[in-house]
Amino acid sequence: MVTGAGAGPRAGRVRGERARGPSAAFDMALRRRPSLVLLLLVVRGVELSCIITDSQTNDPRIEWKKIQDEQTTYVFFDNKIQGDLTDRAELLGKTSLKIWNVTRTDSALYRCEVVARNDRKEIDEIVIELTVQVKPVAPVCRVPRAVPVGKAATLSCQEGEGFPRPHYSWYRNDVPLPTDSRANPRFRNSSFVLNPETGTLVFSAVHKEDSGQYYCIASNDAGSARCEEQDMEVYDLNIGGIIGGVLVVLTVLALITGGICCAYRRGYFISHNRNGESYKNPGKPDGVNYIRTDEEGDFRHKSSFVI
Repeated sequence: MVTGAGAGPRAGRVRGERARGPSAAFDMALRRRPSLVLLLLVVRGVELSCIITDSQTNDPRIEWKKIQDEQTTYVFFDNKIQGDLTDRAELLGKTSLKIWNVTRTDSALYRCEVVARNDRKEIDEIVIELTVQVKPVAPVCRVPRAVPVGKAATLSCQEGEGFPRPHYSWYRNDVPLPTDSRANPRFRNSSFVLNPETGTLVFSAVHKEDSGQYYCIASNDAGSARCEEQDMEVYDLNIGGIIGGVLVVLTVLALITGGICCAYRRGYFISHNRNGESYKNPGKPDGVNYIRTDEEGDFRHKSSFVI
């Protein structure tokens, strides 16, 4: 007979499949225990047991396989560790599998196959489901600092390390918020919806009562973590001030426009063209050449008279 189990720090529930074929005296068989649930933060290594308790074969052949995402790969084959566990696994007691530095990617079905040629039941197997749970880390929370009354607002909470995927809950001033404000009379003056799967808290129209300190908690079976509190202020719009500001701007624009028009009428913006084309060229006697220089702004004598 062969037994199977999982062991390790803080090991959880264990269950297994039935062996294929009937068991009888002197037949090889496996002891069944179902699945193994581990907390990653406290587990450095886990042992998946595959123990032969009754067999007439002195040296049975052992194989371990990993079944993940509908794909089967070898873990132990031809008397050596294979695949992605080459540097992190070893065989214990000729049959059991020890995995070191467990990560959540190790969550899978592990199948131990035993071949005993001298037994009436030559082949037997057990399947152990390994689930590695990871406690969430502090989520990233985004809370708007100030929102005017009557406007929409969205608060977000995200965490990417926990496994299984965490659920989210929001708190205001240390009071847990329901998934729908309409379902709780305590929040009848609010209008928000909380999605615990995505971590978003959406206000369709904020009220003064929605002001306060907000924080989010991400939690799964392995534990929970929260973000720091953040303030959200809901303020009233100063309609009178806005109208007054608009009037001031319009008045300033009117004064500027009037000043420009007045200046045009008085000729302040008329351009006096004083380039060389505005002057008439004086007559010049024969034999005398004049040139105009940029420095002098006028003509100067270039050559002497020719007598």
